[in-house]
Amino acid sequence: MVGLPGAGKSTYARRVYSAHACVSKDAFPPSARDKPARQDAAVRAALSAGRSVVVDNTNVTPADRAAIAAVAREFDARVVAVYVEATPREAIARNERRTGRAKVPKVAIFTCAKRLVPPAIDEGFDEIVHVRVQPDGSVANQRRE
Repeated sequence: MVGLPGAGKSTYARRVYSAHACVSKDAFPPSARDKPARQDAAVRAALSAGRSVVVDNTNVTPADRAAIAAVAREFDARVVAVYVEATPREAIARNERRTGRAKVPKVAIFTCAKRLVPPAIDEGFDEIVHVRVQPDGSVANQRRE
């Protein structure tokens, strides 16, 4: 998954990839140390068990995605980026409907927006799926490259 906080990544992942193992740094305790290493271990465990995996984080930079893709390639897994497109304004509006730990500070959305580099095939993806998730959780459009 690739996209801003509040873009609809988790909503989309739950609807489309419910049969996959879901790995998210948000699921680790807030005090957890070395979340990238924990994520790596969780992805490896799922793949070694023969499960498909969805990594539900922002993954806004090529470096974020490279580590995940490298692990997947070790297991000869197909690597697909799902880019959930949303403007910062759309992400903030979705985020305002969240409660508790799910709600992120607006600055997190703006910071991710500044760092966001849309995924590209030359990063080593087998496919990129572009989606826009509507406020009700439905998908407005989807295209593949």
